[in-house]
Amino acid sequence: QVQLVESGGGLVQAGGSLRLSCAATGTIFSINGMRWYRQAPGKQRELVATITNGGSTNYADSVKGRFTISRDNAKNTVYLQMNSLKPEDTAVYICNAYRYTNNYWGQGTQVTVSS
Repeated sequence: QVQLVESGGGLVQAGGSLRLSCAATGTIFSINGMRWYRQAPGKQRELVATITNGGSTNYADSVKGRFTISRDNAKNTVYLQMNSLKPEDTAVYICNAYRYTNNYWGQGTQVTVSS
């Protein structure tokens, strides 16, 4: 089992920045990678960024050039640095760890961007 706890959400003005953290505990060695998703009210959950155990990263087109996913293996923590935030980035951001077809989820952290 893998447990995930997110932090770092909040209220920010458009153009501002936030850094989200996702601390992982449990059988960390078993996972293949980690992802950040987001879900806005009335919308489907959207994959925002992925980082694999090999360090490869991928981003949704909507956040490319603005968001950066990274990790600190010593702290078992994944980060999402979000710059140039827009009102449309407002959502609950949810951390995910995956191992083949198994998925583990955090509780989510709210990000609100005001115009």
